[in-house]
Amino acid sequence: MESQPFSPEPSSAPAPKGNEAVFAAVSLMTGITSLCASLLPICGGPLAIASIIFGYLAMKNPEKKTLAIAGMALGGVGLFLTCLSAAYGAYVGMTGQGFQFSP
Repeated sequence: MESQPFSPEPSSAPAPKGNEAVFAAVSLMTGITSLCASLLPICGGPLAIASIIFGYLAMKNPEKKTLAIAGMALGGVGLFLTCLSAAYGAYVGMTGQGFQFSP
């Protein structure tokens, strides 16, 4: 009788359930905040990117898919407005048309 070495089957840990609902809500909140923060590109850009990422992660839950899509859409609009704001700020800075403070 031959003896075979014991080799257990690899098993992955189960993914935690319920995070998709939280991710969808976070995506929507950061999307709304990115719209408000788009005037400051240093704040609006990371918030918009976070909104898109959290929305993508929340797409696995079919019940919260609409909320995730809304968060991703708001994040996309926030990212677009942030890019416009950064471009306008660069233009004003390069042409010297900004505010002039005189004593």
